[in-house]
Amino acid sequence: MQIITSITSMRSLAGSLRQEGKRIGFVPTMGFLHEGHLSLMRAARQENDIVVASIFVNPAQFGPKEDLARYPRDAEGDRKKCESVGVDIIFTPSAEEMYPEKPGVFVTVEGLSDILEGAIRPAHFRGVATVVAKLFHIVQPHRAYFGRKDYQQCAVIKRMTKGLDLDVEVEVLPTMRESDGLAMSSRNSYLDAAQRKKAACLFRALTAAEELVWSGVREPERVKQRMRAVIAQEEGVEIDYVEAADADDLSPLATIKGSIVLLVAVRIGATRLIDNLLVV
Repeated sequence: MQIITSITSMRSLAGSLRQEGKRIGFVPTMGFLHEGHLSLMRAARQENDIVVASIFVNPAQFGPKEDLARYPRDAEGDRKKCESVGVDIIFTPSAEEMYPEKPGVFVTVEGLSDILEGAIRPAHFRGVATVVAKLFHIVQPHRAYFGRKDYQQCAVIKRMTKGLDLDVEVEVLPTMRESDGLAMSSRNSYLDAAQRKKAACLFRALTAAEELVWSGVREPERVKQRMRAVIAQEEGVEIDYVEAADADDLSPLATIKGSIVLLVAVRIGATRLIDNLLVV
């Protein structure tokens, strides 16, 4: 397994691999890897000749009061995990390598970036779209793999890829969950034991709302109220938003029909968690 820190070296190697006819699968991450990331890497391993994983905590997607400095990191643990699932190349540039000057060029996906997470974290998706576009140009993958846990992020990346005519297939794979349903996330490590127990209410809220939809309820507000009620049972869990939205463009619904996505974001102490459930 190779570890590359230079953009020039990564781009040169990727170009050579493509000339050899190798199919490159790519899993972009911010490190502190868990089973969700590894499931993406396994899928990439099965479907491609070469698997590249990037590990880069992207400062451009963090707001001034967010957790960039304390975001969990484990370089050696990440290396071992990547090796265990057959990753061929880890691309792990420094912030100075990716942004040698203060960023002045950004990729913006209008509409999708302004709602839900984008309304609460205004520059977040601009940072996400910019770094993913840069990584696509550097790694030159045929396929890139993302987890459905970050549903809005996946929608932004898919629209960005299509809008810029990037020659990359974006694969979105199911959310990996703990035994109580909590979506796997690097930020779960922030939670103490009591908070971790409370966090399971996100999945309970989503599945309760899903049951309402399957029972025939078509009023979005009733579905959202059900999610709020389940979360309210846990003291100390503050709701940022609950939403029932169109599965394709995340637009709010007048009535529930077709494929929808249920989304929730909460704060437990100093930790912010998001989750979603696709209902088709």
